[in-house]
Amino acid sequence: MTDRSFSDVSLAALYDALNPWGPSDDFYLDLVMSARSVLDVGCGTGRLLARAREAGHEGRLCGLDPAAAMLVQARGQADVEWVLGDLGSVRWEREFDLVVMTGHAFQVLVGDEEVRSALAAVRQALDDGGRFVFETRNPAVRAWEGWRPERAREVSDAHGDAVRVRHEVETPVLGDRVTFSETFEHARWVGPRVSRSTLRFLGAEALRGFLGEAGLVVHEQYGDWGREPLSPTAPEIITVAGRA
Repeated sequence: MTDRSFSDVSLAALYDALNPWGPSDDFYLDLVMSARSVLDVGCGTGRLLARAREAGHEGRLCGLDPAAAMLVQARGQADVEWVLGDLGSVRWEREFDLVVMTGHAFQVLVGDEEVRSALAAVRQALDDGGRFVFETRNPAVRAWEGWRPERAREVSDAHGDAVRVRHEVETPVLGDRVTFSETFEHARWVGPRVSRSTLRFLGAEALRGFLGEAGLVVHEQYGDWGREPLSPTAPEIITVAGRA
């Protein structure tokens, strides 16, 4: 089941405004442009693959997402394959040079078996020599401590009306899973719309362990979008892996 922020069409339409194009998107766009065939897992509104096509990518581009409301946004780009589903429901056999999971999508895999199943499917989808690239937030930095109601944001919807968005973490945070609510408020709505999510914060060694179990080997890990080395204070764990 997808979170309401992705499954509600009116909320999905706000995603790009809440998450504007930035250094992470440039990082992935460079990778996509250098690959012949690309699978974007959890493609969301599809802007990465759409931008690649607009930039002249002539190969195969495929976006996979379990949220139909997000794909409503993506399907405006007709010359990309958009697939409704997830890595547990769709399978490819050595069809892609590059598989990516952007926007911290990997963190929605909260159970060990979910992680193992997803990684097995990624390995199956990768061609020999292909790369799997994804990022997770570094748990040592404890990013969730900044997800507080007083740090609410406002964005404009398609009509120019303001939507206020705030986050609140359920405490205490135990282990490597963080559950939080995302509340959207609009003057024309009857009441606020609330989405509840859980993310898993795995460290670098735990990630290497799961990847190794799936027959994938880590080639590189970076701490930020400038490809600086991973460190205890780095905000991200950006992983580049391939078939062992």
